[in-house]
Formats: sequence, structure tokens, C-alpha cells
Amino acid sequence: MSVFTSSRAVKVLGGIAVASISAIVLAGCTGAATDSESEAPSSEERQELTLNIGTVLPQTGALAFLGPPEEAGVGLAAAEINEAAKGITIDVEYGDSGDPDNKAYETTVPRLLGNDVQALIGAASSGVTKLFLDQAVGAGVITFSPANTSPDFTDWDDNGLYWRTAPSDLLQGEVLGNLIAEDGHQSIGIIYLNDAYGNGLESALTETFEGTGGEVVASESYNAGDTNFSAQVSTIMAQNPDAIAVIGFEETSTIVPSFVNSGFDGANFYFVDGNTSQWGDTMPVSIEGSKGTQPGPVLADDFQDRLKAQWLEQGDGAELADFNYAGESYDAVVLLALASLAANSNEPADIAASLQEVSGGSGDGEKCESFTDCADIILDGGVADYDGYSGGVAFDDAGDPTEATIGVFQYGADNMHSRLD
Repeated sequence: MSVFTSSRAVKVLGGIAVASISAIVLAGCTGAATDSESEAPSSEERQELTLNIGTVLPQTGALAFLGPPEEAGVGLAAAEINEAAKGITIDVEYGDSGDPDNKAYETTVPRLLGNDVQALIGAASSGVTKLFLDQAVGAGVITFSPANTSPDFTDWDDNGLYWRTAPSDLLQGEVLGNLIAEDGHQSIGIIYLNDAYGNGLESALTETFEGTGGEVVASESYNAGDTNFSAQVSTIMAQNPDAIAVIGFEETSTIVPSFVNSGFDGANFYFVDGNTSQWGDTMPVSIEGSKGTQPGPVLADDFQDRLKAQWLEQGDGAELADFNYAGESYDAVVLLALASLAANSNEPADIAASLQEVSGGSGDGEKCESFTDCADIILDGGVADYDGYSGGVAFDDAGDPTEATIGVFQYGADNMHSRLD
């Protein structure tokens, strides 16, 4: 279990919530060992490194909309690292995580482990990662998720092999709860997916919103694969909430119309990273005015352009429309490559032992914002502190980022969202 100390500050200003977590008290967790004082190898001692990475990201299932930006982020990072020619080459083998229903990961993970990858990038879903993480740990392979947000991973017995660039739902739930309160709502209903992701967010949201003086008048769960939500809708509507928080995935496009058709105002929904997507025509009712949260800072235009070009090259020919967790996916690959350089090794345990250092978590590195600049620092015998597109990261001992940004988005008349400035 983890608790955030009083030094943790969260603000929602101008639509962007920024949190710097300077101290986290951890109980019962295992973290990676770090050795920032180790002597860097000389140029004669340096190996030419190859890092084999396998992705376990959603090409199918309830989170399939997250697959393109995440795979584009991985592909772009690999291409730019290889082009930099700094003594490390990244090979990527792509695989489908699916979801707990279609269980694509049951085929993907054994295939990737059998092909001797040093690291798995994924899954997007916390619930899916829980189903294969022990298998990866048992194989001695790093699991690095760009999107897992369940607080449960902080305490996981992972031998220091689990890392993530997405912040825990303890943060997103706090930001969302404060946002709803600041928008003037005094009572809310919550409908949430009954899994690791949904349970964690529901708990954090409830604690925060009630801490502001608001009341959660009804909180109803549903199971993965459910298609009828009439019972949950009836229970929540009977309590007449000011706003409704929907914590789930693609089934949101069925849940929301059920509420609207029961008389709820489509402008008063609140979404989370799993369903703050560009709904457009796939949402059959208007949600203009509703809001959602997603981890990650504003992505620079040039980065978005590079992602789009990368996806046109490696994807199915469709234009990249969403950028959810693209920065986190890119940074995961860069951090793995930098840790490999710092360790002068492609062994998973050695890479894991250097991840905290290159992220700035040990606090004694030189700031840098690109793979090339950070690699040059390492190759010159220094310690790099990478700040990437997902933010400062700065891993703690449990492999969690201690610096994070949560963006707030609002939907327009076309059911497409834009980030609030």
C-alpha cells in the first residue's frame, strides 16, 4: 500500500493539473536497486548493444483505440534511437494485448518471451497486465507500461522489473474529484468497470470528492463484457445527482445514451483516460460541455507531426487521430535505451537497475530532453536525467513516476474534445 505525504500538491489551473510527488511512503514493495555512483565504462570497454522489445498493446478489444498512438510512440522512439547511432540498436516486435475477454495476451506474451525480448511494453489495461506480469517476472523480463494506472502495482512483488510512465490513479482520481467540485457540483453518481482500473479510480474519486464536501449519492459497478446497464442507470438516476462520472472504456458509448435517454443532461458527464476519446459520431447523443481527464502534458506540434508520419509508415494507412499515451510509450523506449547504455548491458536486470538513475529519480543527473543529448552525457561518463514527452518521470523505488501532469479536456458540439487552456 502507498500513501502520499503532505508534500504532494495537486492543482487544477487553466485545464491542466500538475503534480510533483516529492515523497511517497511505501509499504511492502520491492524496488529496483540503483547504483548512480558506478564508474562508467571507457569507450574501449563499451559494447555495441541490441535491445529487443516486444509490445503487448491493444490492437483489439475494449482499449483498441489506444493501440495506434502507443504503437506509434514505440515505433518513433525506436526509429529515432537507431538513427542517432549511439551504440544501441532497438528491435521491436509488435503484439496484441487484447483485453480480459478476448485474451490475446495469452498468445502474445509467450511468443515474445520465446523470442528472447529483454522488455515488454504494455499492457495498456491494468487488468491485462495483472494477468501476465508474474509470467514476465518469472522469465526475468522487464514489463514497462505506458498506461497502467492501478495503485496495486506499487506494491507488486516484481523483483524490480515493473515500471510505468503513467501516474497512479491516486493522482487522476484526486484531480477529477477536485475538478467536479470546482465546477460547482455537490452530488455525483459513479458508474465504473469492476476491475483493477475501475476500482482504483472509483475509490480515489470518491475519497477526493467527499473530501471537498460533496456527496457520492450512488456508485454502481458493471463487469467487462456487459452490454445492458439499465439497472445501474436506474439506481443512479433515482438519486438525482448533479453530475455522473463514467469510469470505463468503449462501452461508454452505450452507457451515456442510457443516461441521456433517461433524462440526464449530456453536458454533465465526467470521463477518465480510458474513455476520454474523440467520440465523434460513435457517441449517438450530444455530450457537449462534458469533461474528461488524461495523464500527460501538452504534446508539442512537431512531436505530433512525427507521430503521424510514423503511423502512416507502420500502421494500417489510417491517420493517427488520438495521441493518448503516445508520449508515455515513446519515453518508455527511450528510458530503456538510456538505462541499457548506462549499464553497458542489455541484460534486463542490469537495465532495470539503471532506470531510476536515467529518469532523474536518484536526483544526481544532468537534465536532458532527447535521447541523443542524454546518450552523449552517458557516453562522456556522466549521469543523464531524462525529461521526456510524458514529463519529468523521476522514478521512485517502486518504478512509479513521481512527477506527472493530468490534462483536462472538454467536449464540443461535434463530440470531439480539446484541451482546456
